[in-house]
Amino acid sequence: MTAREALITVAALLAPDVPQVRELAAAAHDDPDAYLREHADRLDERGIDEPLPELAWIALVDALADHGLLAEVDWKEAPDEIVGRLRALRSAPAGDSAWASLADADLPTFEFLELAGGQLAATGTVLAVLDIESDCYPLVLLPHARAADLPGLAAAAGFKAGVLPA
Repeated sequence: MTAREALITVAALLAPDVPQVRELAAAAHDDPDAYLREHADRLDERGIDEPLPELAWIALVDALADHGLLAEVDWKEAPDEIVGRLRALRSAPAGDSAWASLADADLPTFEFLELAGGQLAATGTVLAVLDIESDCYPLVLLPHARAADLPGLAAAAGFKAGVLPA
């Protein structure tokens, strides 16, 4: 599998019903200069003003966020804010059972994310992070049955993703 194929497979895994996510990630991979020109304002917010090796991964993160499939949280985000953002995702499990005890947790962000990942696992949902080498956590939710595929596919694409808890 080529890096491009792996990237598109990750996009399909995380956004199976949104072909635009695959298209944007592929466009950034295939023609970084054109992608940079077309999305200059958004990329400028990230401090990106030239094609970078991780541009296709950033494009994937942004496209997932645009379609309500990714929540980007700061490394020192409050647990209740994280819960609110995760609950709002289209891929979030229905009901309150996974979220009830999480919002009141008083933990540092990464420890909280590991706790949340454990709680969500009971619903058949996996919490994963797409590493963009930043001080934030781009978080996605996916079905447990496909979670084991994500880290390997991300690596094959040249990037990092991890399931929480690790």
